[in-house]
Amino acid sequence: MPKVDLERLDDPEVWRKIPVLTKEDLRQIPPERFHDEFCIQPRTRVVEYWRSGGATGRPLFYPRSAEDMRHNMLIFERAWALIGATADDCAHISFPLGVHPVAHLYARAAINLGIGTVWCGAGTNTPSETQLELIDHLKPSVWIGMASYGLHLANLAEAKGFNLKDSSVKKIIVAAEPLSPVKREKLERAWGAEVFDHFGMTEGALVSGEALGHHGLHAFADMYFLEVIDEKTGAPVADGEVGSLVVTPLWSNSMTPFLRWSSGDLVSLSSQGAGEGPWSVYPVMRHARRTVGFFKVRGVNINHSDLEDAMFRDPEVVDFRAELSNEGNNDVLHLHVEMRAQAKERVIDAIKKTFQVTPRVTLLERGTIAREFEANIKAPRFVDRRG
Repeated sequence: MPKVDLERLDDPEVWRKIPVLTKEDLRQIPPERFHDEFCIQPRTRVVEYWRSGGATGRPLFYPRSAEDMRHNMLIFERAWALIGATADDCAHISFPLGVHPVAHLYARAAINLGIGTVWCGAGTNTPSETQLELIDHLKPSVWIGMASYGLHLANLAEAKGFNLKDSSVKKIIVAAEPLSPVKREKLERAWGAEVFDHFGMTEGALVSGEALGHHGLHAFADMYFLEVIDEKTGAPVADGEVGSLVVTPLWSNSMTPFLRWSSGDLVSLSSQGAGEGPWSVYPVMRHARRTVGFFKVRGVNINHSDLEDAMFRDPEVVDFRAELSNEGNNDVLHLHVEMRAQAKERVIDAIKKTFQVTPRVTLLERGTIAREFEANIKAPRFVDRRG
């Protein structure tokens, strides 16, 4: 690491001499040595551990101090303020309950604000059929969870003859995975509710969130130092241009020094706020996509989000799973699809037109993917079996 003058960190040129920190850098530290080699306070100051998602490799566990948690809870209380939630509301929480912290943080922050909570967790914690019963009986006004699980519940409700559009849920908070306009529209249509997108990471907490008015993700620049840099050169991109997001928590760094953390997301950040009221003072972030999450099929890069959008644009597509395999040295994109209308040729034509790749399509019985989903924290929608 180059020598850095700590007294000149307010100088951007000095700050950028600090190397960007990645999850792969941290995975090089053996778990038994992680605290001693990375953390800056003794273990006796730890009050809880946060688990990283592990979607791109071995999950990591980050210790948090009481000081860290005071600031993290303040940030998550903002999540409810963003959507105008009050003590009159009740929230059905379907983020996974376990060592990953997001469900707990939303719930604990809601309780601090007097908002009612139903701690269901995902389908691995409370079966999805039971969750639909609880929505019907307890009448929550807000549902929160991953968008993919929200779509799963909607598919199950349709199969069970339960009309979610007539339920008590009027607002939805989604996080933990990219939300495209197509997925948002599908979710809002299925639930008859207003969707709010939030964005965060285990290495920080909630970083930005969508508020009433839907002006984009208001980025909490008072809680984080946010940079958007060119992926190749590391230089800052122009205001509003897309680049790789680098985050430094300013107030929850007392245990883990995440200086210049590469989040793995491509975003744009506009210094000019949007809308009116208190949230307009914050810069606006727009999430482009993850820097990971691609299939390369016969030389064609297929972004997972783009493939998901192409599939969900067809209202007859209920759900799907994509697998990539190699047969005779040829890449095969195999789509397993549940449809209302059994018309796989329209799926083949849509994917071929969008990506210039002809997929193999197998139609599944309704509910097949839902049963697989129940056993997973995140939907196993994209699988590369090429080894």
